[in-house]
Formats: sequence, C-alpha cells, structure tokens
Amino acid sequence: MRYGISHPSLTSGVIEARAYQLEAADEALSGSTMLVLPTAAGKTVVAWMVLADRLESSDGWVLVVAPTVALVEQHLRGIEPVLADAASINPISITGQNPVAKRADLWGSSRLVVATPQVVRNDVIRGALDLSDCALLVVDEAHHSTGDHAMAQVGDLYLSQASDPLVLATTASPGSRTDQVEEVCNHLGIGRIHIRTGGDAMVAKHLAGLEVQEIKVDVPDRIRELAEPFVIWQSGIVDRERRLGRYVMPGVIGHAGLSNAMERAQQAISRGESSAYQSVSRIATAMRLHHLINHLLCQGIAASREFLERLSRSEQSQNKSTRDFLRDRRVSSLRASLSEMEEVHSKVGAVRRLVSERFRRDSGSRVIVFATFRDTVAAVDESLSELEGIRPIQFIGQSSRDGSGGLTPKQQIARLDEFRSGGANVLVATSVGEEGLDIPSADLVVFYEPVSSEIRTIQRRGRTGRHREGEVVVLIAEGTRDEGARASAERREGFMQRAVHRVSRKLPRSHHRDLSNLGRFEVFSEGSSVPASEFVSEQREMHRVEINESDDSEATENSGPSALPPETFRAKGQTGLEQFGVEE
Repeated sequence: MRYGISHPSLTSGVIEARAYQLEAADEALSGSTMLVLPTAAGKTVVAWMVLADRLESSDGWVLVVAPTVALVEQHLRGIEPVLADAASINPISITGQNPVAKRADLWGSSRLVVATPQVVRNDVIRGALDLSDCALLVVDEAHHSTGDHAMAQVGDLYLSQASDPLVLATTASPGSRTDQVEEVCNHLGIGRIHIRTGGDAMVAKHLAGLEVQEIKVDVPDRIRELAEPFVIWQSGIVDRERRLGRYVMPGVIGHAGLSNAMERAQQAISRGESSAYQSVSRIATAMRLHHLINHLLCQGIAASREFLERLSRSEQSQNKSTRDFLRDRRVSSLRASLSEMEEVHSKVGAVRRLVSERFRRDSGSRVIVFATFRDTVAAVDESLSELEGIRPIQFIGQSSRDGSGGLTPKQQIARLDEFRSGGANVLVATSVGEEGLDIPSADLVVFYEPVSSEIRTIQRRGRTGRHREGEVVVLIAEGTRDEGARASAERREGFMQRAVHRVSRKLPRSHHRDLSNLGRFEVFSEGSSVPASEFVSEQREMHRVEINESDDSEATENSGPSALPPETFRAKGQTGLEQFGVEE
C-alpha cells in the first residue's frame, strides 16, 4: 500500500509518505538542522515539506541555495508542481545569469527564491538584498560551507541578519574530518544533526540493491616504457629535495607530498634561504611530471597528448619553468611519439566492453562514465561514439581551463535534457556530474579511475540504482596511484560516519522525537487519512516489533541491516517528480 502526504501548502498526493522523511522534517522544523541521508534517499523531499510548512506558518520568505546554476534550475523545476498555490508564492531562480541591475526587484517579487550562493553573498554585501525576513534558509550540498566558499559566507550573513533564523542543511557526504563537519555547522548555525543510514529499519525497505565491483586492468608495456623516463626524472628531483629536508612524506611520491614540499620551500624563502628558490622550481617540475605520469599510466594516450597540448596553450606556458619543461628532449620526444599513436590503454577498451555489453543486454539502458580529467572525457566520448547504437554526450564544468572551454549553464541543462529524453544514452562526465543533479538513474556507472575523496565517491555512486538495481564498476590500473586512491576513499567513508557522530554529540540541541511539528501534515491512502504523527508512530512501532521478533539469538555489533557496507545499498525512487506520486 502506498501513502501520500497532505498539507495546506503542498499539492495533495504528489509526495509519497515515508516515515523517516517525516521524522526528519519534524526535527528540521524544531531548529537549525543538518540532514545527512544517502544520495537519492529523499533529502529534497524533506526540504520541500519543511519549506512548505514554514511558508504556511510565517509571513516571511524562503531561500534555497544550491552550488551551481544547473542545480538551481533543477530545484526550481522540481518545486513548482509540488506547491499547492505556486502562483501566489511565485517561486523564482536568481543566478549570475540575471543582470545585476534587475536583481534587487527580483528579490522582492517572490516568497520562494532558489539561488546560487555567489549571487546571494554579492547582493547582500552591496545592499540589494536584506535577509532579515527570510524565514528559512535551505542549503543544498552543505559540505561546501567551509573556508572562503560563498556558501559559508551566505550562512554567516543569514545568521547575522535574520530575525528568526532557521537553517536546513542537506548533504550525503559531510566530510571525513571532525573539524570539517564542525566548520559547516558553525557557518550555518546548526544545532543538531539528523543522520540516517541504509541500516535503519524504516529506510531499509526503500533501498535497492547496488552491485559494486572492481576491475583491475594491466597497463600496457608500451605505456610503461613511455612513462619510465619521467618516473626517473621525478624520483631524482624528490631524492634531492628529501636531502634538503623539503620533501618529508614517506611512501610513494604523491600530490600531497609534493604540495607539502612546495609549502616548506616557500616557507624557507620567507626565512631568507636563497637555495629555496631553486627548490620551488624543481618541485613545480615534479608536480608537472606527476600529472604527466598519472595521465600516461591511469588515463591513456589521448588524454596524455591533450594534457601536453593544453599545457603548451596555457598561460603557464609563458613562464620560463614551463617553457623549459616543454623544450626538454624527453618531453619533446614523448609529444612526437604520442602524436603518432592510437589509443592503447586497457581502460578505454574496458569502458567500450562494459558499455557494449550493457546495451547488448538492454538497449534501453542508461550509462554514466565518470573521469577526473576533461582530456579523458573527450577521449572516452570519441571512443564510444564509434560503437553502433551508443550515443555518448560530454558533460563538463563551466570554467575555461588552460585553453579548454567549458559548458555554459544553458548548455549543461540542454545536455542533461538530451540524456533524460534518450537522445544520448551515455553521459561522459567530470566531477560536475557527481553532485546533486537529478541525472536520470543509470543502470551502470563506471569510474574511469577511483577517487580518494569520500565525498566524490559517495556522490558518483549515487547516480545509479535509483529505480532498479544498479551496478558500479571501478577501473583500477594495476601498480599505479589508482590502488591507493581506492583504499583511501574506503577509509574516509568510515571516518565520515564517526566524524558526524562525534560532532553531533557536541551540538547544543538534543534530538527532537515527539513529532510535535507535524500538526499540519496528514497521510492518506485509499480514501482515508490520519495525522502524520500517528503514521510515523505506527511505523516506529511496526519496525520495532519486526526487529524484536526477527531473531532470538544474541545480537552482535555486526548483526542486522546496519552491517551493510555503504557501497552495497542505494535508496530507490524519489529521484524526479514523476517518482514522487502515489499509485492510484
């Protein structure tokens, strides 16, 4: 039996009633809250319920902040059909696409505004926007609220101006460090954290299976031969900097170690050590070599070729260090070799086989391939376009980098629409496709390489298995940084859960459990309705009984649904407006 939600400000029956979402909404209405749910578990639905109730109970307006223009427009499209009286509320979006001179009038024309944080910050600072009457701030992808990010600044401005502040911060990946989570909470005035996992009984029944597998590929001998002179070159630089006490990290040479060495060299310059200038130059070369080696070993011929071409076209090419690097005989020889070579990296072939097999089994499939570098995205797109029945499309960020132009917000939205409509059936994306966007659920997601970031891993994984069981494949080039990156992401996911719980215990507010904020919500099915609080209470009791009666054996720390590793489950449904409806 399916249940729908009724509320004076919501279109009746548009949202399916789920007890865990109503619990989250109740807690969020009691005070500023960070909501941590798995991707596609319905954070947006909770936000809709909270903002609808806030619009009903106050005379103020609601601000929803999202990190990108494409995500802002997605939110706006999703909200409009959900509101019972959208015409009077007049939901609008405000982004950098709106002329500065016209934005002041826009702010005052709506009770529900979806905006990018940069626009909010800039308009508050220049006096075009006053947040004093803003009754609710919804912060989507709240993990960005750190450091100098505009989202963090919006939080600070809202807390300083709002007469009755209430913040709902949503994220699937708040970060793996306690200080990181604490910083988000501080900027947004968070008093409590509401976290649910796939092991929670009320959530578990809404989960779909997700198969995660690793495929290890050999790096062809020809590519290792090409990389060898640069590995030796980089090792020589690092050995020298170790002797000087500037490269100090143990183990294999990595980006973190090189970055730390650069910081130490710059500190040495500030202390007046003249030899450190040469260290800075050498470490900069080692960093370029690091990128080049990883392109060769982990990405492939086409990506490496494009990397060097971009470097030669970039602004960096104007400085002496980069010119000397590009003129080095080893680099010149490599560029000549790459210009004559076809793609031979095993990963490209693996992607082709995986995609071909998927569409052989189901011609109506949707596939997403994630790659870190735009160079790789272009190479994979070109390779897949040669296959019959495969219609790939690239999805990259807005910025122009090193001679490589990005996609405008309008182009991004158009490409997502093309993927949704079936005009394209494979989306080849950089990290811009990982986060938040309601990309149609994919049957298969391919990680061209593992990423060490737990946030990016969680977001990537969340693009599949939403409507039916999905599959995630992680490609790992043996004997490369891929192996360490995969292990790092797994460790950090564990750290994240612990960090969130540590911060939660320190926050000033205890958890709200009495459902007293659900007075305007009802749940109905087959012509009858009950108060939402009664529905949630019944669900709580039902699942408590199921747990008590399911097993008489002694419980262990690892027993029950909570033992599921996070990569093995995915919340299903509620990924686009058509998925929220109640079945007749």
